[in-house]
Amino acid sequence: MSNSSSDADFLQQWWYALAPYNLGYKLKLASQLMYRDFLERLEPYGLTPFHYLVLCCLWEEDGLSTTGIADKLKQLGATLTGVVDRMEDRDLVYRERDSADRRIVRVWLTDEGKKLMRALPPLGAETIKRATNNISEVEQKAVLQLLDQIVENLL
Repeated sequence: MSNSSSDADFLQQWWYALAPYNLGYKLKLASQLMYRDFLERLEPYGLTPFHYLVLCCLWEEDGLSTTGIADKLKQLGATLTGVVDRMEDRDLVYRERDSADRRIVRVWLTDEGKKLMRALPPLGAETIKRATNNISEVEQKAVLQLLDQIVENLL
């Protein structure tokens, strides 16, 4: 049987690594809450936040390869394939083999996908505004820089 006082002392030295106090848990919780908020905003469009991420990539650079989208989003190809399948079924995108290299599949926006560029980013901004209420612009930029560094450290 272990001594509860020594267990408490042991855990105390690792408090920063324990849920619900640790960084990973708090990031996951914040991510889930933002996801839920944004998902509700996207509901009238029948889209998910992941659909939005793919659309954002294509709004910036239409005709990206599936690998290019996956690299930008740091996602596995298999995950992306199913999402693009559903987006193609919804007539938001279409795929074509690259004319110079048939192994490459490029994803292009349809007119429907292009139309969403005017409607969806303001919805994302509403979620961000809600999440960052009472957080200054300087603090927001600092958080983004820190998150970028965390991602870089773990890649």
